Amino acid sequence: MAMVASMQFSIRTFKPQQRQYHVCKHKHYPGRAMIRCSIDSPTKHYSITLLPGDGIGPEVMSVAKNVLNLTASLEGIELGFKEMPMGGAALDLTGVPLPEETLSAAKQSDGVLLAAIGGYKWDNNEKKLKPETGLLQLREGLKVFANLRPATVLPQLVDASTLKKEVAEGVDLMVVRELTGGIYFGKPRGFSTNENGEEIGFNTEVYAAYEIDRIARVAFETARKRRGKLCSVDKANVLEASMLWRKRVMAIASEYPDVELSHMYVDNAAMQLVRNPKQFDTIVTNNIFGDILSDEASMITGSIGMLPSASLGESGPGLFEPIHGSAPDIAGQDKANPLATILSAAMLLKYGLGEEKAALRIESAVMDTLDRGFRTGDIYSPGNKLVGCKEMGEQVLRSIEDHKVAAALV
Repeated sequence: MAMVASMQFSIRTFKPQQRQYHVCKHKHYPGRAMIRCSIDSPTKHYSITLLPGDGIGPEVMSVAKNVLNLTASLEGIELGFKEMPMGGAALDLTGVPLPEETLSAAKQSDGVLLAAIGGYKWDNNEKKLKPETGLLQLREGLKVFANLRPATVLPQLVDASTLKKEVAEGVDLMVVRELTGGIYFGKPRGFSTNENGEEIGFNTEVYAAYEIDRIARVAFETARKRRGKLCSVDKANVLEASMLWRKRVMAIASEYPDVELSHMYVDNAAMQLVRNPKQFDTIVTNNIFGDILSDEASMITGSIGMLPSASLGESGPGLFEPIHGSAPDIAGQDKANPLATILSAAMLLKYGLGEEKAALRIESAVMDTLDRGFRTGDIYSPGNKLVGCKEMGEQVLRSIEDHKVAAALV
């Protein structure tokens, strides 16, 4: 299970197993050379809830599932999948964006992988019947409060960034976003009329000290495992909620003397992310600021089709999802980039199940696939090989197999 125990990442540990191999036919490419395959029975069993959702969701989820299956088989892991409806698909099927059966399955699993939700079809629904409401309900139901969004400019894709090469090259930052508090959940909220009889809409930005403390600890732990720098982003010159945010983050900092803490107003942070993004290591911020800044940071990398995310709680399963949307304009056309979903599956293995070696297999395979020049349309540049969603997935599987062969023959 993904958890932040005592406000620190809790990773499962297992006794090492003895592996045996025999020579067998290539599973995914029968015409290729004979390879060595693991024959030991799986000793670790996990249940994964899959939420394909809407638009390109089912396409990228299918690819990620294949990658998870192959990787798990090579690591002596057995994965049980349960596919459930959510978002617009659930609305069409059950009339609600998050059926109780879906939430129950998610809670009972070891990890939840979500692809994408939403679409034009449901844009005019009332709020409680919008696909996005189901996502908020899922986060709340799983009690995941810490959202980790990495933004790394890969060497193979630096030219895909809209920023100058010298600005984008080498960017490697992590946004830690508080996920279940703030203005998205604060009350009172709603519609009313003012003293002049005019219609008004209102929301409340509110944080309790414990909500800030726990996300701050996650951020400090994350920074400690990276380059030891944490920037807390707020609007403490105007907002009382941000004043408390800064006060509590500074208080928690005394527990982490090895982490360098700085503060930045959100408007300046938005500017600095495009001016000099390499100055950032780890950023911690509230729900709405994190929503905006993490999307901005994602575009530094060249495409949101490349970026995964993890949402973790104190206990129970984590929620892992690409940060891109459902892209209904290209749904069903085999144009989607599945790499963000594949990398989200890697985060599920790493942060959700404690299977760091398996996660590394996937991450290495993605890098190898890019090294070999394969690109979907969103990251394509002249001189590379333009492929669709399915072919990109097949190339990642090929990279996993090839790396397995190399390791087995050493």
